Amino acid sequence: MKILLIGSGGREHAIAWKINQSPKLERLFIAPGNAGTESIGTNVEIADTDIEALKNFALVREIDLTIVGPEAPLALGIVDVFVKSGLPIFGPTASASKLESSKSFAKDVMEKWDIPTASHKVFRDSVSANSYLESLNSFPTVLKADGLAAGKGVYICKDQSEAISALEDVMVTKVFGDAGTTLVIEEFLVGWELSVFAFTDGESISDLVAACDYKRIGEGDTGPNTGGMGAFSPPRVWDQNLKNEIRDLVISPIVEAMRTDHEPFIGTIFAGMMITAEGPKVVEFNCRLGDPETQAILPLLRTDILEIFESCVDRRLNSIKVDWRKDASVAVVLASGGYPSTYTTGYPIDGLALDRDSVNVFHAGTKLDGEGKIITNGGRVLAVNALAPDINQAAEVVYENIREITFSNMYYRTDIAK
Repeated sequence: MKILLIGSGGREHAIAWKINQSPKLERLFIAPGNAGTESIGTNVEIADTDIEALKNFALVREIDLTIVGPEAPLALGIVDVFVKSGLPIFGPTASASKLESSKSFAKDVMEKWDIPTASHKVFRDSVSANSYLESLNSFPTVLKADGLAAGKGVYICKDQSEAISALEDVMVTKVFGDAGTTLVIEEFLVGWELSVFAFTDGESISDLVAACDYKRIGEGDTGPNTGGMGAFSPPRVWDQNLKNEIRDLVISPIVEAMRTDHEPFIGTIFAGMMITAEGPKVVEFNCRLGDPETQAILPLLRTDILEIFESCVDRRLNSIKVDWRKDASVAVVLASGGYPSTYTTGYPIDGLALDRDSVNVFHAGTKLDGEGKIITNGGRVLAVNALAPDINQAAEVVYENIREITFSNMYYRTDIAK
């Protein structure tokens, strides 16, 4: 099969790495890719949001299947465009992607189908939102930009002053652009947070897999939100009872809701969950694999990933078994100093030639310079992953290997999976 993978992050390198293990693979193209994907496929200089150019490339190259990594092309309707041109593609349509691209839409669906989530209110003007916050006497509270904000549009506000400042950011200053035209204010949930993933063909659902990720830049979950600084799988609270509960209360109903009321959701359903004293509640839905959770969970996948993607697109997921290893997996992100604010790129990276079983280095913000040297090219640069019989051992192996990698101003958290 000739495969086109869309995206350039650590998630996409991990997907490409897994695709490369498939006996079905004939040729792999990644648009635009990074220095890591270049070592296992052919990078194509097309932006992941240039839908027309991606479609034309797929037609000319006679691509058998396209896989979409990030959320932005999904929200822009890449699946709709490809399907209209007769090109097989793995991912939800723009309409189905509203589960992620509009938090208010997702809340409406959950409310109708009795899917447990935080209580909330939706505001489309800053004046009414401000009045509501001034009347609120229960903190902390959570403010969310309705649209896509690269994982950074969520504010956990400990008092009224912080909440009003966040409101100003989102709806007045518009730090997230049009994504902040609508604001969701919701109850602050207390519990154990985890990410739950399932593949679906719009009706059938694969076995669930879960991970815990670390969103804050600082040790002990302090500082501003990032795209994610590390992840591990499985979560310490994950067992068959919890898996069944989330499947029955959340994953099955949301797939049925989309199929019945909207459009079938074909792709990866990602439920951000909080395990509260009252039971599991949805924090948010995403319409693709998470980053950096992917770098922790895909090394655990036994099943041929191309077979999974194909079976979803062909609406025959129930004909295969999606199987996960019983090991533990940890991934720690190495970032450019200053991220998620201002940072400098272009630094050479040394120590990448790690040759150890069950250890992987997934590239994110990397590229090759004019001399073929791998250099930094983003905020999140690499993710080092290791598998072991338990989480503590996997974390120990990861940090041992991180010590061999260097680049100027390298930063990482030392408390992932600890």
